[in-house]
Amino acid sequence: MPDILLVLFIVSLLPIVLAGVAIHFRVAELGKFDNHNPRMQQAAVTGAGARVVAAQKNAWEALLVFAVVTLIAVASPLDLNSLTVPAYLFLAARILHSIFYIANFAMPRSLAFAAGWFSCVYVFWLAYSAF
Repeated sequence: MPDILLVLFIVSLLPIVLAGVAIHFRVAELGKFDNHNPRMQQAAVTGAGARVVAAQKNAWEALLVFAVVTLIAVASPLDLNSLTVPAYLFLAARILHSIFYIANFAMPRSLAFAAGWFSCVYVFWLAYSAF
């Protein structure tokens, strides 16, 4: 299996992991996990908990872009094994983005976001050029 597909699977788990981390912060701040109104409770959390929620939302958005770029690469005549480096760069960038978001490190977070974004643009460019 090409590594880009493995990375796609791992990146698809990141928002779910962040949801679990968000639950921890919600319980710590608000005293319990409200499974009847989880989105209302999510909106009430502040500080690091709110940043985890924001990181999770951003992870869903990034997953969509990476999934589309991966689909384009799969549909192209490009050898998917040539996408290993940008795929792992995207994965590392997304993990670091989440860590920096939770830690409230704005500039490193933005740099990690940019690295992930440019790796997607690079994969698209390679796939487009292969046609």
